[in-house]
Amino acid sequence: MNASLSALNAVNFFMADVRDGLGPYLGVFLQQKNWSPSQIGVVMTIGGLAGMAATAPLGALVDHLRAKRFMMVVAAAATVAASLVILFVPTFWATAIAQASIGIAGAAIPPAIAGITLGLVRQKGFTHQIGRNEAFNHAGNVTAALLCGVLGYAFGLSAVFVVMSMLAVISLIALVYINPKEIDYDAARGASSKPGEKVQAFSVLIRCKPLIVLAVTLLLFHLGNAAMLPLLGQSLAAQGADPSAYTSATIIVAQLTMIPMALLAAWLALKRGFWLVFMLALVALPVRGIIAALVTGPAGLAPVQILDGVGAGMLGVAVPGLVARIMAGTGRVNAGLGAVMTVQGIGAASSATLGGFVAEHFGYSASFFALGGVALAALTLWSIATPLMKESCGAKPASA
Repeated sequence: MNASLSALNAVNFFMADVRDGLGPYLGVFLQQKNWSPSQIGVVMTIGGLAGMAATAPLGALVDHLRAKRFMMVVAAAATVAASLVILFVPTFWATAIAQASIGIAGAAIPPAIAGITLGLVRQKGFTHQIGRNEAFNHAGNVTAALLCGVLGYAFGLSAVFVVMSMLAVISLIALVYINPKEIDYDAARGASSKPGEKVQAFSVLIRCKPLIVLAVTLLLFHLGNAAMLPLLGQSLAAQGADPSAYTSATIIVAQLTMIPMALLAAWLALKRGFWLVFMLALVALPVRGIIAALVTGPAGLAPVQILDGVGAGMLGVAVPGLVARIMAGTGRVNAGLGAVMTVQGIGAASSATLGGFVAEHFGYSASFFALGGVALAALTLWSIATPLMKESCGAKPASA
């Protein structure tokens, strides 16, 4: 493995805790500031909607921009700065604006990493490398959660901000060691290597049926999934559990599962294709919702978050892999990934509001049932639309 790929692995490891801002710790932190579940849900939704609006343009920018590493530097710095605003000025509007900034910054990182990866290893090595990307990303999340849990228990939730800032600095150092001369910028955008074939117009994003099916399925998946971890942390905190320890525990259990799942997903995708990997991820979510609703307290933590690890670990590999295959030859791979993430962002942003509203008025168990029911719709759509996923939108055939 060359130095650039080693540095890419390090970036995925140390950037893991940075790209999502405070993540599930936000809900617990604001809960300690006497915010209601619905207020927490609204500010999370604001952040998600801001990220959603920025994702497609940022994905298109990644296709055109050669300075992909600098784009990640700006995104990481903005995330840390906005998180510090939340720490020191936890008012509604300050938090809402900071969450919007975090959402926009976080939207830039996945397509930038995907573009750098594709440029370094090309289409042939992409499936293997995204499995490694995700494995290092989840390992980084585990490490960060352990640090946050230990330091948060000792010093309070403010320690989470310190850990994130420290990891952000290290991730930026790792970025320097990715050699830009080794990135094939045509391969990084999925442009065809055949003479005379040009980059397709942006209209390919709305003409590509497999891409649309993938996007809508992800919308439903994230509508059911995004709020589960924050609500699980809030539920445990409401029952008197230590917020830092149990929020960290929910992350650690899931992320430890995601590491082997990401590697398994890459192996399975090479053997059987991405369609099956994606299907397995979808199946895990409804079961997770049922267990979260029926098994209350810390006893439900392990099975709920193991299933989260199964779903998210496989999805993290399947989504960029499917987009790269579907859009190969169009020159719009990162724009396609940005468009898909925009649509899934609608679901993720709405999930916090849906889950928070149901939890406040009907209880946490009801919210988990509601979110699990939405996940069934995603599974049904993906099953029905299977034939469409065999189509390609670019110059090269794309298998599901």
